[in-house]
Amino acid sequence: MPRIYAIADLHMSFSVPNKAMDVFGEQWANHTNRLQSAWKEIVSEDDLVLVPGDISWAMYLSEAAADLAFLGELPGKKLLLRGNHDFWWSSVTQVRRMLPEGIYALQNDTFRFHNVEIAGTRGWTVPESSGFKESDDRKLFEREKLRLQLSLNRLQPDTEHIVMFHYPPFSETGKPSDFVSLLKPYSVKAVVYGHLHGKKAHASAFTGLYDETYYHFAAADALDFCPKPIWDTETGMLL
Repeated sequence: MPRIYAIADLHMSFSVPNKAMDVFGEQWANHTNRLQSAWKEIVSEDDLVLVPGDISWAMYLSEAAADLAFLGELPGKKLLLRGNHDFWWSSVTQVRRMLPEGIYALQNDTFRFHNVEIAGTRGWTVPESSGFKESDDRKLFEREKLRLQLSLNRLQPDTEHIVMFHYPPFSETGKPSDFVSLLKPYSVKAVVYGHLHGKKAHASAFTGLYDETYYHFAAADALDFCPKPIWDTETGMLL
């Protein structure tokens, strides 16, 4: 039976060659080829891969076409969420019009895969984080809470629930934010997120069980560019 995987922060740049990721460290060397190889090894055509943000360095939708085509050639269905660097993602209607077959976009709604529904939003720097600035971040944080609520309200009670964020819903010291509190009434089984890069940031990423929800950190460089198994639709169990 199909499985659900997750991997964030692909940072592809087939049409933006000056954005090669290896300038951020040797762990990013040849990362798209490594991603392609690992993905093909474990993901089947019947599976779903969640991609919670920072998909492409493109500035415009036309520039993102090559990166999305690369994803479209990989096995399985893909569900995309906008990240803070996805400037090419403006109108979700326009994005959906040009997505290759088998790729879907999540924004203020939900996506159903067998007996699982996925909700989510990009998120933002949380007030519990040391990097939060009231004057800069409060408005965006509150807006993302509203977007999350819109998405959660569409979840059906007869399904299992997974939520995607791009930003972590916890602070770097493990303090939960309002994003976490909003999930509780919806019996969310799993959350996936990315955004954090570098060994120190990876070490601060909350992973594990909190309030009966399992949180998965899925930044590509933390996973060595191999999609992380999240859910088995046959057993209805976390992986």
